[in-house]
Amino acid sequence: MTDNDAPTKTISDFEATLKTADMAVASFAEDDKSFAHLMRSFLRNYPTAIPALVLIISVLVFGLIDVYLNADRANFMTPNTLSTVLKQVTVVGIVAIAQTIVILTAGIDLSVAAILVLSSVIMGKLSVDVGLPPEIAVLVGLAFGALMGCINGLLVTVVKLPPFIVTLGTLSIYTALKLWYSGSQSVRGADIKEQAPLLLWFGEAFNFGGATLTYGGIAMIVLAFVVWYILTKTAWGRHVHAIGDDPDAAMLAGIQTNRVLIGVYTFAGAICAFGGWIAIGRVGSISPIGFETANLDSITAVVIGGTSLFGGRGSIPGSVLGALIVGVFSTGLSVAARVDDYWQTFAAGCLVLVAVALDQWLRRASK
Repeated sequence: MTDNDAPTKTISDFEATLKTADMAVASFAEDDKSFAHLMRSFLRNYPTAIPALVLIISVLVFGLIDVYLNADRANFMTPNTLSTVLKQVTVVGIVAIAQTIVILTAGIDLSVAAILVLSSVIMGKLSVDVGLPPEIAVLVGLAFGALMGCINGLLVTVVKLPPFIVTLGTLSIYTALKLWYSGSQSVRGADIKEQAPLLLWFGEAFNFGGATLTYGGIAMIVLAFVVWYILTKTAWGRHVHAIGDDPDAAMLAGIQTNRVLIGVYTFAGAICAFGGWIAIGRVGSISPIGFETANLDSITAVVIGGTSLFGGRGSIPGSVLGALIVGVFSTGLSVAARVDDYWQTFAAGCLVLVAVALDQWLRRASK
């Protein structure tokens, strides 16, 4: 062996050693297919599976509890009770759809309930007090809802304020405006029924297979499908997800982030206004102090539905299922377990903590 051959052989041996090590690492990675790893991958790819499974299990568990504790009068699993849950969560479900769009961009909207109520007050006052045709009043209410959302979007994108601070401020502004415009007075259901029955249309019900469904509940399902399609099948929807994943990368990719964000908040405001129309039919009247907890209720539904508060990951069906889960727990604890109301709030809080912990687990798995 010459002096020139020794280094060549050493380098060759070193390269062979590296190749063997790389093959070993690759083999180890292929073998790392534990149940937890596969489960995390599945849940990241199909986030709606979690709330769907939780909803099914919740219905079955409360049904068994109802049969065990109330054998002679068990009625939780009846179509009438389950359809009642749908009616109860219709307004919150619609607000949760709006909230989901915003949270997908890593933002948040604390003014959704105020937009909903102010829009409904505008519809009612214009129809009953001013005498406008209800069709025109509804369009004006929807336009004002979109305008209020657009203001949120402009403050976030142009003024560069954090979404939490912006919507916290507009929550107070819109709340004051709804009290001023309504004079802190409700619009009576009898007046609405006489002068603008169109506003009550979504509250009308029909029987289907023993269940009592309202047009508002059907509207929520249709709206969820439409928004899901927009977010998953259109370029605008892909831009929304991209901004939530990484706004800087989205901007470098040519996405006009400010325009998309303004559109997100405007769209969310219009959806909340539509929810205000449905809320009129759900309640049968218009109160300026109604649905004050819809802000937190919508965030609860969105989080339980699997949407990440850090943006970029989530689904519209999941948020609707999240609202239904909260409704099933509230109704189940009341009808089946017959516990006090504060335990229903306790259960909702536990669901939120579990959902956020699961989201963190999935996020760590992706790193």
